[in-house]
Amino acid sequence: MTPVTYLLLGINIVVFGLQLQDPQSLLPGYALWPLGSGFAPWQIITCAFLHGSVGHLAANMFGLWMFGRDVEREIGSARFVNLYMASVVTASLAQLAVTSAAAEAQPTVGASGGLFGVLGAFALLFPSRRVMLIFFPVPLPAPVFVTLYALFELYTGVTGTINGVAHFAHLGGLVGGLALAWYWKARRT
Repeated sequence: MTPVTYLLLGINIVVFGLQLQDPQSLLPGYALWPLGSGFAPWQIITCAFLHGSVGHLAANMFGLWMFGRDVEREIGSARFVNLYMASVVTASLAQLAVTSAAAEAQPTVGASGGLFGVLGAFALLFPSRRVMLIFFPVPLPAPVFVTLYALFELYTGVTGTINGVAHFAHLGGLVGGLALAWYWKARRT
């Protein structure tokens, strides 16, 4: 049973439904804005429940469904909540560090930071599992997949080759999830 994974899926879908009712009503107060450009502390969490499009929501929820269930089963629901929220916070802090230095004030939305933390925990907890993407049909061990994905995010974030994606939030979420999963794993052994 993975109640938190399904609860997070439901919350994200319901919030996106609210966004569709009035697309601009939630962004000003709940998206993550750079420091000095409409930032409020609660946005560090609330931004993770907003999404930019149906495709954005679908990709994040599919990833959460794919990896979250196994991670939650392995570590338990209470720890899963902590892992997910720690990943959201570290993702937001990383994004704030990057966007506050940028000239253009754009809001950040999406569950990707939390998802990347779950993905990092998945790779740590299930190192022999294989992950295969539809557009790259080569099965890779989970740690290799996550490492390559992180390198891709770092490259595209530094070079700016893919705009409109919070690459450093992804990396921040990954670091948060990995750090917490490592801590728990070290305490078990």
